[in-house]
Amino acid sequence: MIDHHCQLLTITRNNALKLVEGLSDEQLNLTPQRFNNNLIWNLGHMLVTQQLLCYRLSGNDTFLSNALIEKYRKGSKPEGPVPSEEIANIKSWLAESPQMMERDYNLGMFKSYKEYSTSYGVTLYSAEDAVIFNNMHESMHLGAMIALKKFV
Repeated sequence: MIDHHCQLLTITRNNALKLVEGLSDEQLNLTPQRFNNNLIWNLGHMLVTQQLLCYRLSGNDTFLSNALIEKYRKGSKPEGPVPSEEIANIKSWLAESPQMMERDYNLGMFKSYKEYSTSYGVTLYSAEDAVIFNNMHESMHLGAMIALKKFV
């Protein structure tokens, strides 16, 4: 089951990365009028949320710094231009982390889970719930990115 959901995550992330392919740092950082975030914030938010929902709530460390987590977590918004190096790291981590999660799951790293009620109105009881919910969450942000891209 988990391998299928990790494949779906990979597909969503590949679609998101393809959507921003060829865009400049300036375009990725642009927050259009009537929007409260931008393309790079959405990519960073997708990465951070997956790490928090799947890893941290399972009692595991994330590979992200606390500063990066704070910058892109739920309730955050773009505070200034994201530098090129950070953009490259986010893109790379987005591409690599689905396979990492599948590997870590198969190694038994997600046995325990701290129940979590999302702002979406869904309660997650297990890492499996988190993986499935995260896919829906990332698909929602991909839709937002499609709309954002029309204005950059």
